[in-house]
Amino acid sequence: MTKGKVWKYKDNINTDIITPPESMELDIKSAAKYCMANLDPTFADGFQPGDIFVCEHNLGSGSSRETAPLCLKELGVRIVIAMDYARIFYRNCINVGIIVLECPDTDKISKDDMLDVDYLTGIILNETTGQTYHCNPIPTHIAQIIEKGGLINYISDKLRKS
Repeated sequence: MTKGKVWKYKDNINTDIITPPESMELDIKSAAKYCMANLDPTFADGFQPGDIFVCEHNLGSGSSRETAPLCLKELGVRIVIAMDYARIFYRNCINVGIIVLECPDTDKISKDDMLDVDYLTGIILNETTGQTYHCNPIPTHIAQIIEKGGLINYISDKLRKS
């Protein structure tokens, strides 16, 4: 279970919005300072580790670059919740160790709500409104990748043990 404050955005938050192209030449730590800057200049400075990034439809469309989830991770994003995702962004989030949940009810969630997320059961409690939302739980093999901090760590661990 993870509790956190919501940073909420609507539809079509693409990878250019998450990581503006003008920051592409920077290392991830420096680029993260510009994360979401063109849409929400308070995001990079205000997001606290444990807060939860919530969107509605089509999160992560655009280019397939991995910098978008890497910058989110650099800022402390551990959980992303949206109604649906661009598939490459979805997979890139898992690969870097970010929990991605598909929830059909993100339109009922507001900025600054407090969520209690159990990604293993797929139950999200909105402590601010008292509402409960249901999503597909993270499959065990995906949870193992995320618990290792991403796909590279997961594979390295598997190779060390073999």
